[in-house]
Amino acid sequence: MTETHPRSSGARLPLRASAIFFDYGGTLDTDARHWAHVLYEKYRECAVPVSEAQFREAYVHGERTLGSSAVIAPTDTFSDVLLKKVDIETRYLTEQGCWAADEATRHQVTADIARRCNGYVLDNLRQTRRVLEALQDRPLCLVSNFYGNLSAVVRDYGLDRYFRTIVESAAVGIRKPDPAIYRMALERMGVAPGEALVVGDSFSKDIVPAHSLGCQTVWLKGEEWTPAAHDETLPDAVIGHLAELPALVAS
Repeated sequence: MTETHPRSSGARLPLRASAIFFDYGGTLDTDARHWAHVLYEKYRECAVPVSEAQFREAYVHGERTLGSSAVIAPTDTFSDVLLKKVDIETRYLTEQGCWAADEATRHQVTADIARRCNGYVLDNLRQTRRVLEALQDRPLCLVSNFYGNLSAVVRDYGLDRYFRTIVESAAVGIRKPDPAIYRMALERMGVAPGEALVVGDSFSKDIVPAHSLGCQTVWLKGEEWTPAAHDETLPDAVIGHLAELPALVAS
């Protein structure tokens, strides 16, 4: 994790924004941990005997399945998503011969992994709510690549009251890193790019496209899918935990 630091091009703290645009997955729910790392951690806690490489294959298979099939319903909560996602992954692992579990064991472990993952989110959301409370003197927006049920997810977690609008990839037909999704969010909120602050954990999907439009950006730097070198002078600030954000933003 890193300490907060201003961008070398001359941006000054505190940041002044008329509205704040948040990513959801990996930002508000896991505090900068990629979901693959969270899931594999829970697999290990449940003693599923697969390697990280085998798990990653299952994770990619699960993401592709969720992206190409109508598995997730618009009313699904995140608990529902986790059960469906982990079921796809564990089924793949047994079918590929990576895990010799019978169906009863697989179902039991799938439910346990999903429950532990949801517990992890609930723990993180205590901090997230404090951050959103501290920043709710200005309009907040969610901009996320998600499965078409993000409104149901944030409503179930009690986060919906913080956000004026949600711009979700599955609903609008645009996915990050296409800057058009941020352009749409700016238009919905009635905010010029220079007045907007974008906060996200993905450098390539959040920071780069938002910066290209002229938005201020804060990169929530954490445990990525794969380690990569990034130009950390591009964002206006880099933080290691979401809790650091309110101190950077002018009231």
